[in-house]
Amino acid sequence: MNRNDFLKKGVGLVGSIALIPSLLSSKPYMRGLDVLDDCDTTNSETAGPFPTQSPENFEITNIVGDRTGIALTINIAINNVNANCSALEGAIVDIWHCDKDGNYSQYGGTGMQPTNYTNNDFLRGRQVTDTNGQVAFTSIFPGWYNGRATHIHVHIYDETGSSLLVTQIAFPESTNSAVVQVNSATAYGYTKGMNGYTYNSNDNVFSDGVTNEMSTITGSVSGGFTLSHTIFVNGPTLGISDYEDNQFSLSEIYPNPMVNSATIPITLKYSSDVTIEIYDISGRIVNSIKYNQLSPGLNSLTINRENLASGVYILKIGVNNTYGSFETSKKLYVK
Repeated sequence: MNRNDFLKKGVGLVGSIALIPSLLSSKPYMRGLDVLDDCDTTNSETAGPFPTQSPENFEITNIVGDRTGIALTINIAINNVNANCSALEGAIVDIWHCDKDGNYSQYGGTGMQPTNYTNNDFLRGRQVTDTNGQVAFTSIFPGWYNGRATHIHVHIYDETGSSLLVTQIAFPESTNSAVVQVNSATAYGYTKGMNGYTYNSNDNVFSDGVTNEMSTITGSVSGGFTLSHTIFVNGPTLGISDYEDNQFSLSEIYPNPMVNSATIPITLKYSSDVTIEIYDISGRIVNSIKYNQLSPGLNSLTINRENLASGVYILKIGVNNTYGSFETSKKLYVK
């Protein structure tokens, strides 16, 4: 069986397991808090024919190994759909991808991959998300192989090791995209070019759309690239009892979409400090606002557009008082 046959024949056992949480879970009722209506789980995809063997052995940040190529920093944020789309701390994130020539470690010597790398462990790693739900890996820019666009595999587990999602990260492919630049960089060993490249729209995995699997990539061939991507999973569900201790409630942001400014109505049970952090869709914080010792009752907090470009943002709203720290998230659209 070649790689194309594997992809066409379905997701396989690992991919099937990853679908189960999506089918069984639903968005919970949350007293006093709004669940984001369009905070949807990222697409489940096949783990492919080359998943990491014994991934628990690869808790590393630098996954380059003995490979050469153009530097790539991989920043991934994990958000929990079942907790108002907030950051998921303590999730286990495995990633793996091919080298600049399209080969995977731990496999080879067969028709699926003639080059034998069964005794190599490059370009595979595992990390646990921090308090912001984020992990970062040091790697090289992946190459490509027949039938597939440039991509990275990701398998996410909860803190107990139960599978939450198997997915893949797609790369932009515009005329001057990083994919085009890299595959023209023969001096760095990327010799295939774009002749015969399979674009996302024709990829067996991505042909159904890559809206919530598309990454953001910045940088240059000479200086290296940085990939940023947020993945939404069905993590642990917070029930009503988890929210009875919350010391605040939010009403709808207005106007939303925002043009010049927006108001966040927040009702506090006790005098509290309130922090609003604004994240872009890639998980990068772009602004932070703090209000000290707001009075109990209704407070109307204003966000000014300032330097926010048009697009979608996540507002992380934190409340701190004598009873503890509490937080939730809201989605903000900017025209």
